Amino acid sequence: MSIQQDVFDQMNKDFQAFLEKKNSKGKIELPPKVFLDMQGEILEYERKKMLKVAFPILERYANPMGNMQGGVVAAAFDNTFGPLSFLIACRPVTTLDMNINYIRPIPINDRITITAKLIVRGFSTMNMSAECYNSKDRLMASATTNMLVLS
Repeated sequence: MSIQQDVFDQMNKDFQAFLEKKNSKGKIELPPKVFLDMQGEILEYERKKMLKVAFPILERYANPMGNMQGGVVAAAFDNTFGPLSFLIACRPVTTLDMNINYIRPIPINDRITITAKLIVRGFSTMNMSAECYNSKDRLMASATTNMLVLS
């Protein structure tokens, strides 16, 4: 079994436990369609601390200059922060804010790797940071986020 399957299996298990605790019959779709559409690939997971995900830079993500559009870069960060926050909290989490620093343009037909890490977890919030590297191991963007753990 792949590390990606292991991670999504753990998320499904945790979400079902959360629903049972709440006596709810909700449903979760993992991996989410946007993760699949972006062809995300989980490369590494350190329990409740770090998640590393790779994304190919597809032609349909290009801005008029032929580089990855900023909003799609944000989606790649979100597709990494989201699963990590859920794996840490073992329950649904929502983004309060996300700040991105665009350092270099990301050309299409490349591949990026985003590594997200937990900085601090409070009672109902968590703060995380992430870095985005291209296939030549150059820093392309960085981001921070604050997440709210839902009860």
